[in-house]
This record gives sequence, structure tokens and C-alpha cells, in this order.
Amino acid sequence: MELESLKLNNLTQLIITYGGRILLSIVVLIVGLSIIKKAVQILEVKFEKLSFDKSLRSFLLSLTKVSFQGLLLISVASMLGATMTSFVAIIGSAGLAVGLALQGSLSNFAGGVLLLILKPFKSGDYIESAGHSGIVDEIHIFYTILQTPDNKKVIIPNSNLANSSTINYSANPTRRIDFVFGVGYEDDIFKVKEILKRVANDHPLILKEQAPQIVLGQHSASSINFFFKVWVKTEDYWEVYYNIMEKVKIEFDNEGISIPYPQMDVHVHNR
Repeated sequence: MELESLKLNNLTQLIITYGGRILLSIVVLIVGLSIIKKAVQILEVKFEKLSFDKSLRSFLLSLTKVSFQGLLLISVASMLGATMTSFVAIIGSAGLAVGLALQGSLSNFAGGVLLLILKPFKSGDYIESAGHSGIVDEIHIFYTILQTPDNKKVIIPNSNLANSSTINYSANPTRRIDFVFGVGYEDDIFKVKEILKRVANDHPLILKEQAPQIVLGQHSASSINFFFKVWVKTEDYWEVYYNIMEKVKIEFDNEGISIPYPQMDVHVHNR
């Protein structure tokens, strides 16, 4: 009976000693997470008012949120009785294991920092890298989100982007469109040049400051190929591309210019 009474007293003492701490720690954790969420939202509004770059904004918000949550967890653990020296000892003893386990995440974080410092691209740019292409939506601390033209979301680890060749189609304000148009050997090459020149001059989105290049570039097996190169604003690239492909076909048909295609002539000899 005395043993049971002793156990009950010990349990009561433990509840009195640690119950308050545990309850207070839970309250602090809930309130702290709520405050962090609100602070990040306020910070996001401030960044928008200051016209921060979207990619930098998303990176800083992610970093701030993770940092504050880490500090909150350390504070809660301290309230439960854990000391900073205990944390240092635990971190020191487990450092190698954690480093090996998180080496992928750490390299992604380092990659994100490099992307923001070197700025090979920014939010809104159309890029091709790491086997994917699309518009950069957001750059987070560990990964970058691309939005593809057919509305798919691609999530790429930052280390892959930092260590891969990247084509940024939006980096420059203008781009050149290269066409190859094949005509028959019997067609008038000077007439073909005039048609292509007229098509370029009549299109409102083709830049007139840089003259179009129209040259006879190849003598292929079944056609003479003209290289037709024009300059446009980057955002007009695909619209002009499709317009010109259609317009040249219509003009060639109207002017009697043939567009040859591979064919085989079979000759039968009677013996």
C-alpha cells in the first residue's frame, strides 16, 4: 500500500513539475506558428510594395519561414528543459549523419543561392534546362517551379538547374527566326527572293531596323533551299513564325512557285 502511495505521489509530482511546462510549450508552439505565418504574409506584402523580383521574393519568404520555425522549435525544446549545451552536443554528435542524409537538400539550397546571385533567369522567363522547358514561376530555397505551355507544373531541384546548361529564351529583347524554304530547280530564284522580301516587309511584327537575310543556302537532292532570317521582339516569336509559314505558302501558290517533296520516278523497260 505504501509503495502504491509512493508511486502516486511521484506521478503527481511529475505532473506538477512538467505538466505546466508541456502545456505552456504547446501553447507557445501554436501561437508561434500562427505569428510566423502572419509575419511571412506581412513580409510578402512589403516585398510586393517594394517591387522585389518575384524569384527573390519567394526565396526570401521560404528562407524566413524555415528559419523562424527552426528558432521556435529550439525555444520550445528549451522550455521543456533542454539546454543549449545539449543542443550543441546533439548537433555535434549527429552532424556527420545529418550532413550525409541532407546532402541533396543542402546542395539544392546552395544551388538556389547561386541562382539568385548569378541570375541566369528570373520569374517570367522562358527557359530550357535539366531536360525541361517552361516559364519560371517561382524559385524556392530547394527547388524551382516551371509552368509549361500546356499548363503542367514542373518542380526541378535547384542543384540540377545550377549544374546544367540553361537556355534562356527571354534574356534578350529580340530574337531571330530562321526559316528554310525549298523551291524547285526550275523556279526563278530572283522571283523567290522578291516574294520573301515582300512577305518580310509587309509583316507588321518583323523588325525593320534589321534587314531580313534572304540567301540561296543549299542545293539539295530535290530542291533549292532558301535561308530566310528575320528579327522580331522576343514575345512575338511564335506568332510571327506561324504567320510567315502560312503566308509564304499562300504567296508561293499565287506566284506559281513550286514546293517540291521527295518522290521516286520508276522507269519500266520492256525487253
